[in-house]
This record gives sequence, C-alpha cells and structure tokens, in this order.
Amino acid sequence: MVRPMLTPEERARGRRLGAALRTARGTRSMAEVAAASGVSIETLRKIETGRIATPAFFTVVALARALELPLEALALPQPAPLAAAG
Repeated sequence: MVRPMLTPEERARGRRLGAALRTARGTRSMAEVAAASGVSIETLRKIETGRIATPAFFTVVALARALELPLEALALPQPAPLAAAG
C-alpha cells in the first residue's frame, strides 16, 4: 500500500508538533524523554524535526505522558485560512 503525499498543511502541522515537543522537553535530553516514553531516540528526533509529520497516536500519547503534558497541549490549532483576495 502506498501512502498518499502529505499536504502542505499536514507537513506544517507536523512541524508545529515537533516544535511543541522540543519546547516541552526543555533541558531534558532526547535520550531521557525517549527512555521515559518508550519511543526510540531516532523516532523522537524525526518527530521533532518534522520528518515524521503524522506520528502514530499512541506515540504522541507516550511522549505526552513522558513530558507530563495533556494531549490537548499537543492538539495545536490550525492556522486561520487565508482570506480570498477580493
């Protein structure tokens, strides 16, 4: 099965998720968060850099728990659509 290409909006959402995780991680190392969450360092790195734009739900849940974040904190709002030029 071939996955469809991600839309620009999906890629942007993945970058926002990565930025939110990096911010929440603070001074903790990737290794520390990876160990606490059960997510590999490489997967965490890819999510934080936006290379995995649509991580699995349970991966996000594990990271949120390890970072003591409510899931709502990672359910970032979508940017407002651009107004049509009129």
